[in-house]
Amino acid sequence: MKAILIKNDEKHSLVWTDVPEPVMAEDECLIRIEAAGINRADLMQREGNYPPPPGCPEWMGLEISGTVVNVGTEAAERSDWKPGDRVCALLGGGGYAEYVSVRYDMLMPVPANCTMTEAAAIPEAFATSYLNLFTEGNIRSGDTLLVTAGASGLASVMIPMAKSFGIRVITTVRKAEQVDAIRPLGADIIVNTREQDLTEVLKAELDAGHGVDVAIDCLGGEQMGRCLPYLNRGARWIMIASLAGAFTEVDLKNVFVRNIRIIGSTLRSRAPEVKAELLADLVKHVFPKVETGDVKPTVCRVLPITEAEAAHDILYHGQNIGKVVLTVG
Repeated sequence: MKAILIKNDEKHSLVWTDVPEPVMAEDECLIRIEAAGINRADLMQREGNYPPPPGCPEWMGLEISGTVVNVGTEAAERSDWKPGDRVCALLGGGGYAEYVSVRYDMLMPVPANCTMTEAAAIPEAFATSYLNLFTEGNIRSGDTLLVTAGASGLASVMIPMAKSFGIRVITTVRKAEQVDAIRPLGADIIVNTREQDLTEVLKAELDAGHGVDVAIDCLGGEQMGRCLPYLNRGARWIMIASLAGAFTEVDLKNVFVRNIRIIGSTLRSRAPEVKAELLADLVKHVFPKVETGDVKPTVCRVLPITEAEAAHDILYHGQNIGKVVLTVG
Protein backbone atom coordinates (compact mmCIF):
# COMPACT_ATOMS: atom_id res chain seq x y z
CA MET A 1 0.00 0.00 0.00
CA LYS A 2 0.99 3.65 -0.08
CA ALA A 3 1.39 6.22 2.68
CA ILE A 4 2.81 9.69 3.19
CA LEU A 5 6.39 9.60 4.51
CA ILE A 6 8.50 12.52 5.68
CA LYS A 7 11.72 12.98 3.76
CA ASN A 8 14.91 13.73 5.67
CA ASP A 9 15.52 17.08 4.00
CA GLU A 10 15.50 20.73 5.04
CA LYS A 11 11.80 21.19 4.24
CA HIS A 12 10.65 17.87 5.74
CA SER A 13 9.08 17.18 2.35
CA LEU A 14 6.20 14.73 2.07
CA VAL A 15 6.16 11.85 -0.40
CA TRP A 16 3.38 9.38 -1.30
CA THR A 17 5.23 6.10 -1.48
CA ASP A 18 5.07 2.35 -0.91
CA VAL A 19 5.10 1.05 2.67
CA PRO A 20 4.36 -2.36 4.23
CA GLU A 21 0.69 -3.24 4.63
CA PRO A 22 -0.60 -3.16 8.22
CA VAL A 23 -0.64 -6.40 10.19
CA MET A 24 -4.03 -6.68 11.91
CA ALA A 25 -4.02 -7.80 15.55
CA GLU A 26 -6.85 -9.94 16.94
CA ASP A 27 -8.42 -6.93 18.72
CA GLU A 28 -8.24 -4.74 15.60
CA CYS A 29 -10.20 -4.03 12.42
CA LEU A 30 -8.58 -3.35 9.07
CA ILE A 31 -9.91 -0.14 7.54
CA ARG A 32 -9.70 1.00 3.93
CA ILE A 33 -9.19 4.75 4.36
CA GLU A 34 -11.33 7.17 2.37
CA ALA A 35 -10.38 10.46 4.04
CA ALA A 36 -7.98 11.75 6.71
CA GLY A 37 -8.30 14.91 8.79
CA ILE A 38 -5.31 17.21 9.26
CA ASN A 39 -4.32 18.48 12.72
CA ARG A 40 -1.58 20.77 13.97
CA ALA A 41 -0.14 17.75 15.73
CA ASP A 42 0.65 16.42 12.23
CA LEU A 43 2.72 19.53 11.55
CA MET A 44 4.54 19.06 14.86
CA GLN A 45 5.25 15.41 14.00
CA ARG A 46 6.50 16.42 10.56
CA GLU A 47 8.96 18.79 12.24
CA GLY A 48 10.18 16.06 14.60
CA ASN A 49 8.52 17.48 17.72
CA TYR A 50 5.64 15.06 18.29
CA PRO A 51 6.60 11.40 17.75
CA PRO A 52 3.86 8.78 17.44
CA PRO A 53 3.23 6.49 20.41
CA PRO A 54 5.07 3.14 20.46
CA GLY A 55 3.59 0.62 18.07
CA CYS A 56 1.97 3.19 15.78
CA PRO A 57 3.02 3.66 12.14
CA GLU A 58 5.66 6.30 11.54
CA TRP A 59 3.50 8.29 9.14
CA MET A 60 1.11 11.00 10.28
CA GLY A 61 -2.66 11.01 10.65
CA LEU A 62 -4.75 11.02 13.84
CA GLU A 63 -8.25 10.70 12.40
CA ILE A 64 -9.79 8.97 9.40
CA SER A 65 -13.00 7.76 7.85
CA GLY A 66 -13.29 4.59 5.82
CA THR A 67 -14.78 1.14 5.43
CA VAL A 68 -14.15 -1.97 7.51
CA VAL A 69 -12.38 -4.61 5.40
CA ASN A 70 -11.61 -7.27 7.99
CA VAL A 71 -12.28 -7.89 11.68
CA GLY A 72 -9.97 -9.70 14.11
CA THR A 73 -11.29 -12.60 16.19
CA GLU A 74 -11.25 -10.71 19.50
CA ALA A 75 -12.67 -7.58 17.85
CA ALA A 76 -15.56 -9.66 16.47
CA GLU A 77 -16.24 -11.10 19.92
CA ARG A 78 -16.17 -7.74 21.67
CA SER A 79 -17.98 -5.57 19.11
CA ASP A 80 -20.56 -5.59 16.33
CA TRP A 81 -18.20 -4.33 13.61
CA LYS A 82 -18.33 -6.22 10.32
CA PRO A 83 -16.85 -5.80 6.83
CA GLY A 84 -18.59 -3.04 4.90
CA ASP A 85 -19.35 -0.84 7.93
CA ARG A 86 -18.72 2.88 7.39
CA VAL A 87 -16.64 4.15 10.30
CA CYS A 88 -14.49 7.00 11.55
CA ALA A 89 -11.57 6.35 13.86
CA LEU A 90 -9.21 7.98 16.33
CA LEU A 91 -5.62 6.89 15.73
CA GLY A 92 -2.30 7.19 17.50
CA GLY A 93 -0.90 7.70 14.00
CA GLY A 94 -0.98 6.20 10.52
CA GLY A 95 -3.95 7.94 8.91
CA TYR A 96 -2.11 9.32 5.87
CA ALA A 97 -2.31 5.98 4.06
CA GLU A 98 -4.53 3.63 2.10
CA TYR A 99 -5.15 1.21 4.98
CA VAL A 100 -4.81 1.17 8.75
CA SER A 101 -5.40 -1.37 11.52
CA VAL A 102 -7.37 0.07 14.44
CA ARG A 103 -8.45 -1.27 17.83
CA TYR A 104 -12.16 -2.04 17.66
CA ASP A 105 -12.96 0.46 20.43
CA MET A 106 -11.26 3.32 18.60
CA LEU A 107 -13.93 3.09 15.88
CA MET A 108 -17.19 5.03 15.71
CA PRO A 109 -20.05 4.79 13.23
CA VAL A 110 -20.29 7.57 10.67
CA PRO A 111 -23.15 9.76 11.95
CA ALA A 112 -26.27 10.00 9.81
CA ASN A 113 -26.23 13.02 7.48
CA CYS A 114 -22.39 13.10 7.48
CA THR A 115 -20.31 12.56 4.36
CA MET A 116 -17.13 10.51 4.64
CA THR A 117 -15.14 13.73 4.25
CA GLU A 118 -17.00 15.29 7.19
CA ALA A 119 -16.63 12.09 9.20
CA ALA A 120 -12.83 12.25 8.84
CA ALA A 121 -12.94 15.65 10.54
CA ILE A 122 -14.73 14.28 13.61
CA PRO A 123 -12.60 11.95 15.78
CA GLU A 124 -9.63 14.08 16.92
CA ALA A 125 -11.36 17.45 17.11
CA PHE A 126 -14.57 16.13 18.67
CA ALA A 127 -12.73 13.93 21.18
CA THR A 128 -10.35 16.75 22.14
CA SER A 129 -13.27 19.15 22.54
CA TYR A 130 -15.31 16.75 24.66
CA LEU A 131 -12.31 15.76 26.79
CA ASN A 132 -11.40 19.33 27.66
CA LEU A 133 -14.91 20.71 28.03
CA PHE A 134 -16.40 17.98 30.18
CA THR A 135 -13.63 15.79 31.64
CA GLU A 136 -10.90 18.34 32.34
CA GLY A 137 -13.07 21.45 32.44
CA ASN A 138 -16.11 19.98 34.20
CA ILE A 139 -18.12 22.67 32.44
CA ARG A 140 -21.85 23.07 33.03
CA SER A 141 -24.78 24.65 31.24
CA GLY A 142 -24.76 28.39 31.98
CA ASP A 143 -20.97 28.55 32.44
CA THR A 144 -18.76 30.82 30.33
CA LEU A 145 -16.05 29.32 28.13
CA LEU A 146 -13.06 31.07 26.57
CA VAL A 147 -11.69 29.36 23.44
CA THR A 148 -8.56 30.89 21.89
CA ALA A 149 -7.88 30.71 18.13
CA GLY A 150 -11.52 30.72 17.09
CA ALA A 151 -10.70 30.14 13.40
CA SER A 152 -8.91 26.84 14.09
CA GLY A 153 -10.25 23.44 13.18
CA LEU A 154 -10.61 22.57 16.86
CA ALA A 155 -12.56 25.73 17.69
CA SER A 156 -14.87 25.11 14.73
CA VAL A 157 -16.08 22.05 16.66
CA MET A 158 -15.66 23.21 20.24
CA ILE A 159 -17.70 26.40 19.90
CA PRO A 160 -20.89 24.81 18.48
CA MET A 161 -20.49 21.81 20.80
CA ALA A 162 -20.34 24.09 23.82
CA LYS A 163 -23.30 26.15 22.62
CA SER A 164 -25.37 22.99 22.10
CA PHE A 165 -24.90 22.23 25.82
CA GLY A 166 -26.02 25.70 26.93
CA ILE A 167 -22.58 27.22 27.48
CA ARG A 168 -21.75 30.87 26.85
CA VAL A 169 -18.67 31.25 24.59
CA ILE A 170 -15.99 33.90 24.14
CA THR A 171 -13.42 33.30 21.42
CA THR A 172 -10.50 35.10 19.79
CA VAL A 173 -9.21 35.75 16.27
CA ARG A 174 -6.28 37.74 14.89
CA LYS A 175 -7.75 39.04 11.62
CA ALA A 176 -10.76 41.27 11.02
CA GLU A 177 -12.04 39.07 8.20
CA GLN A 178 -12.12 36.07 10.54
CA VAL A 179 -14.77 37.70 12.73
CA ASP A 180 -17.51 37.35 10.10
CA ALA A 181 -16.13 34.01 8.90
CA ILE A 182 -16.58 32.32 12.28
CA ARG A 183 -19.76 34.12 13.34
CA PRO A 184 -21.96 31.20 12.16
CA LEU A 185 -20.28 28.99 14.80
CA GLY A 186 -22.38 30.83 17.38
CA ALA A 187 -19.85 32.37 19.79
CA ASP A 188 -21.40 35.05 21.99
CA ILE A 189 -18.33 37.30 21.88
CA ILE A 190 -15.57 37.32 19.23
CA VAL A 191 -12.46 39.27 20.22
CA ASN A 192 -10.12 40.47 17.48
CA THR A 193 -6.89 40.60 19.48
CA ARG A 194 -5.25 42.82 16.86
CA GLU A 195 -7.75 45.54 17.76
CA GLN A 196 -8.87 44.66 21.29
CA ASP A 197 -7.05 43.76 24.50
CA LEU A 198 -8.38 40.39 25.61
CA THR A 199 -7.65 41.13 29.27
CA GLU A 200 -9.84 44.23 29.12
CA VAL A 201 -12.67 42.21 27.60
CA LEU A 202 -12.35 39.52 30.26
CA LYS A 203 -12.26 42.13 33.05
CA ALA A 204 -15.41 43.79 31.71
CA GLU A 205 -17.15 40.40 31.53
CA LEU A 206 -16.05 39.53 35.07
CA ASP A 207 -17.32 42.87 36.38
CA ALA A 208 -20.63 42.28 34.58
CA GLY A 209 -21.07 38.89 36.24
CA HIS A 210 -20.10 36.83 33.19
CA GLY A 211 -16.58 35.80 34.14
CA VAL A 212 -14.86 32.87 32.46
CA ASP A 213 -15.29 29.49 34.18
CA VAL A 214 -13.21 27.43 31.72
CA ALA A 215 -10.55 28.53 29.23
CA ILE A 216 -9.21 26.15 26.58
CA ASP A 217 -6.01 27.63 25.22
CA CYS A 218 -3.86 26.47 22.32
CA LEU A 219 -1.82 29.70 22.19
CA GLY A 220 -0.25 30.35 25.59
CA GLY A 221 2.48 32.95 25.47
CA GLU A 222 2.57 36.24 27.32
CA GLN A 223 -1.19 36.77 27.08
CA MET A 224 -2.04 33.65 29.06
CA GLY A 225 -0.58 34.90 32.34
CA ARG A 226 -2.14 38.35 31.87
CA CYS A 227 -5.62 36.83 31.57
CA LEU A 228 -5.58 34.70 34.72
CA PRO A 229 -6.58 37.52 37.14
CA TYR A 230 -9.83 38.09 35.23
CA LEU A 231 -11.42 34.64 35.58
CA ASN A 232 -14.14 33.51 37.97
CA ARG A 233 -13.08 31.98 41.26
CA GLY A 234 -12.38 28.29 40.79
CA ALA A 235 -11.91 28.69 37.03
CA ARG A 236 -9.94 26.12 35.02
CA TRP A 237 -7.38 27.28 32.42
CA ILE A 238 -6.58 24.30 30.21
CA MET A 239 -3.41 24.41 28.11
CA ILE A 240 -3.49 22.16 25.05
CA ALA A 241 -0.67 23.80 23.03
CA SER A 242 1.61 26.84 23.08
CA LEU A 243 1.53 28.20 19.53
CA ALA A 244 2.12 31.78 20.74
CA GLY A 245 4.98 30.86 23.07
CA ALA A 246 5.88 28.44 25.84
CA PHE A 247 6.58 31.04 28.55
CA THR A 248 4.41 33.48 30.49
CA GLU A 249 4.42 35.34 33.82
CA VAL A 250 1.88 34.18 36.41
CA ASP A 251 0.76 35.91 39.61
CA LEU A 252 0.84 32.85 41.87
CA LYS A 253 -0.97 34.62 44.71
CA ASN A 254 -3.93 35.19 42.41
CA VAL A 255 -3.88 31.50 41.51
CA PHE A 256 -4.11 30.10 45.04
CA VAL A 257 -6.22 32.86 46.63
CA ARG A 258 -8.89 32.54 43.89
CA ASN A 259 -8.53 28.74 43.45
CA ILE A 260 -7.59 29.02 39.79
CA ARG A 261 -6.45 25.71 38.30
CA ILE A 262 -3.96 25.52 35.41
CA ILE A 263 -4.28 22.17 33.64
CA GLY A 264 -2.10 20.65 30.94
CA SER A 265 -3.96 18.35 28.57
CA THR A 266 -3.24 16.26 25.49
CA LEU A 267 -5.41 13.57 23.94
CA ARG A 268 -2.72 11.55 22.18
CA SER A 269 -0.95 10.57 25.40
CA ARG A 270 -4.06 9.09 27.05
CA ALA A 271 -4.30 5.36 27.64
CA PRO A 272 -6.33 3.43 25.05
CA GLU A 273 -8.95 2.59 27.66
CA VAL A 274 -9.45 6.29 28.42
CA LYS A 275 -9.79 7.10 24.73
CA ALA A 276 -12.28 4.26 24.24
CA GLU A 277 -14.47 5.58 27.06
CA LEU A 278 -14.24 9.08 25.60
CA LEU A 279 -15.32 7.89 22.14
CA ALA A 280 -18.24 5.98 23.65
CA ASP A 281 -19.35 9.18 25.39
CA LEU A 282 -19.10 11.05 22.10
CA VAL A 283 -21.32 8.56 20.31
CA LYS A 284 -23.85 8.64 23.17
CA HIS A 285 -23.98 12.35 23.97
CA VAL A 286 -22.74 14.25 20.90
CA PHE A 287 -23.52 12.18 17.80
CA PRO A 288 -27.29 12.73 18.25
CA LYS A 289 -26.55 16.47 18.05
CA VAL A 290 -24.50 15.86 14.89
CA GLU A 291 -27.37 13.95 13.32
CA THR A 292 -29.82 16.78 14.05
CA GLY A 293 -27.38 19.37 12.71
CA ASP A 294 -26.83 21.15 16.05
CA VAL A 295 -23.13 20.26 15.85
CA LYS A 296 -21.36 19.65 12.55
CA PRO A 297 -17.72 19.41 11.50
CA THR A 298 -16.65 22.48 9.54
CA VAL A 299 -14.60 21.38 6.51
CA CYS A 300 -13.00 24.32 4.74
CA ARG A 301 -10.77 22.56 2.19
CA VAL A 302 -10.53 19.08 0.70
CA LEU A 303 -7.42 17.98 -1.19
CA PRO A 304 -6.16 14.63 -2.51
CA ILE A 305 -3.59 12.97 -0.28
CA THR A 306 -0.93 13.43 -2.95
CA GLU A 307 -1.21 17.16 -2.17
CA ALA A 308 -0.53 16.74 1.54
CA GLU A 309 2.18 19.42 1.48
CA ALA A 310 -0.25 21.99 0.07
CA ALA A 311 -2.78 20.97 2.71
CA HIS A 312 -0.21 21.47 5.47
CA ASP A 313 0.66 24.88 4.05
CA ILE A 314 -2.93 25.99 4.59
CA LEU A 315 -2.49 25.39 8.33
CA TYR A 316 1.05 26.78 8.41
CA HIS A 317 -0.21 30.07 6.95
CA GLY A 318 -3.40 30.23 9.02
CA GLN A 319 -5.64 30.12 5.94
CA ASN A 320 -8.19 27.65 7.31
CA ILE A 321 -11.54 28.35 8.93
CA GLY A 322 -12.29 24.84 10.15
CA LYS A 323 -10.76 21.55 9.13
CA VAL A 324 -8.62 20.58 6.14
CA VAL A 325 -9.21 17.01 4.92
CA LEU A 326 -7.25 14.72 2.59
CA THR A 327 -9.04 12.21 0.38
CA VAL A 328 -7.54 8.82 -0.43
CA GLY A 329 -8.12 6.96 -3.69
